[in-house]
Amino acid sequence: MRLLVLGGTVFLSRAVAEAALARGHDVTTVSRGTSGRPPSGARHVTADRAAPLPRELTQTAFDAVVDVSSRPSHVRSALERLSHAHWVYVSSVSVYADDATPGGGPGILPLHRPLWDDSDDMADYGPLKAGCEQLVAEAAASHAVVRPGLIVGPGDRSGRFAYWVDRLRHAADGEVVLAPGNPHDLVQFVDVRDLGAWIALLAERSTTGVRDAISPPLTIGDVLDQVAAGCGARPRWRWATDEQLRGLGIRPWMGPRSLPLGLPRPDYDGMQTHLPAPAREAGLRIRPVADTARDTRAWLDGTPHAAITGLTADEEREALASLG
Repeated sequence: MRLLVLGGTVFLSRAVAEAALARGHDVTTVSRGTSGRPPSGARHVTADRAAPLPRELTQTAFDAVVDVSSRPSHVRSALERLSHAHWVYVSSVSVYADDATPGGGPGILPLHRPLWDDSDDMADYGPLKAGCEQLVAEAAASHAVVRPGLIVGPGDRSGRFAYWVDRLRHAADGEVVLAPGNPHDLVQFVDVRDLGAWIALLAERSTTGVRDAISPPLTIGDVLDQVAAGCGARPRWRWATDEQLRGLGIRPWMGPRSLPLGLPRPDYDGMQTHLPAPAREAGLRIRPVADTARDTRAWLDGTPHAAITGLTADEEREALASLG
């Protein structure tokens, strides 16, 4: 297979390129060359997607294209020149307009109204992805749409899962660690390497259809215990309700002064309980959380300036003192 990865130098798009190379495919990556290097063995073309793709790409008979962009102008421009190939478009569960209903997925939950014009407002992320999905559906010779939930693992630039790995790699045995919500709350995510391997497989097989790319739901208590195990830590959890966290000015999910992975319930009961079976039946394989945590720790140990989002050590100590 001749595979074109639009990107290919950082996180998910790099994981796709690496997986395809490992399967023996001819891989070309495209980026501006400012965020990282392509994996060894890939042919790399330096290009800015704000401009038309170079002729050396449009004159190559690629069998498949993988695109992760959320900018409709980029997707539209690439489709104008590469619509003959099988496309795997990486969207997001953010395209769904309903975050409260558990057990959702394609054809079950309503979608945001698509946006067709580029926007840098993060509030537009879901509508932008919905717009890009439609562009691919309308123009590509054949296509698959992949809607991941939270993507985690080595190289993560969001810092959400990495917050817990970082916190627990520094935790002493028996140390009290603040945790969000109820330990029985369900969460979902996908290791970037598992997702990359699956996307390469969908491209190789010219698989069509729309699927959410997530793990089976796990309780957040089990997830944090597995992260602790992967980091060699044995903490004591201090669970705080949504109301308690709000009272302390602690935000959910991500960002400064937040406890990542926690979400207000029941408003977000559906965001991390999407149906995993369609992706599993199409070949997605999920590794244990402890393995992801162990490898993320190794990456953090070698990446001193990796992004971490969440409470500072002082903020957590103050919150624990207030909770008693």
